[in-house]
Amino acid sequence: MLFRQHFKPVDIHGHLPYSLYFGKHDKTFSDYNRERSERMNLTWDFPDPHEGDDGEIPLMTKWENELDKYGIGVLNFLTAESNDRMAAFIQANPAKFTGFAYHPLEREDAYEELKRAVEELGLKGYKLFGPLTDIEFHDPSLKKLWTYLADKRLPVLIHFGLLGRAGGIVSHRNINPLSIYRVAREYADIPFIIPHFGAGYYQELLQLCWSCPNVYIDTSGSNQWMRWMPYPLDLEILFRKTSELIGAERIIFGTDSNGFPRGYVYRYLQEQVRTCREINMREEDIEKIFGNNARTLLKIDQPQKEINT
Repeated sequence: MLFRQHFKPVDIHGHLPYSLYFGKHDKTFSDYNRERSERMNLTWDFPDPHEGDDGEIPLMTKWENELDKYGIGVLNFLTAESNDRMAAFIQANPAKFTGFAYHPLEREDAYEELKRAVEELGLKGYKLFGPLTDIEFHDPSLKKLWTYLADKRLPVLIHFGLLGRAGGIVSHRNINPLSIYRVAREYADIPFIIPHFGAGYYQELLQLCWSCPNVYIDTSGSNQWMRWMPYPLDLEILFRKTSELIGAERIIFGTDSNGFPRGYVYRYLQEQVRTCREINMREEDIEKIFGNNARTLLKIDQPQKEINT
């Protein structure tokens, strides 16, 4: 048992099936990616992604079973093949699943599609990939979209930093979290969530958080990017320094769970909770990080504490 009995975590960062295209790769890159992926699966004791799983069980039933198995209260999905598909999937159990809109800023109808996704489909935020967004975030053409998000106080989760596995994107005009700085300063009512502790841009992310109190950090994934930094980093340093600088109120738990046969990545939750306890975080702060902050941003009910009689 990782938490007090009344508490169930909320995971801000899951994925339903979707597509990312990084362009054609030479076989050298494909082989390199395959070798490193195999090493990761062995490191984390993950099943072979090419192994079959029981296709007779509906996808969302599998996710329900995983959440029940591990005591997860809510899983928020960030991506699906379309916003309509996202809405259809989460309707399987709206008490356990929430979802964000996911479509490019460059679409001519980006604002209209976001408005439809929120008001007609019931989605609770907006997901973007910085290294896949070619337009500048502060481009004047986006003013209507940002204003809508601010008026609704809807969270926007933007992946910055390294993207993809080995052979992925490491250079792009919008790869640095500071590329959202002007928008975050202008639209203080938008909660911006930056996942994976910045995925290689931790210093820049902390600077952004220092300047903008509406920027949050999501803890999701294996955070293997730490290995590529020129100075030592580990989860203990990340949680301790982040909580010291911005407080537990702006840290949000996620796993980056994204499909089967792997299923829910409980290992990431265990590692993160263990780290927070080893640096002697208060229980109230642990519950903020692992659920209550997300409940506030997603506008879902806070857990009822048990009263001893």
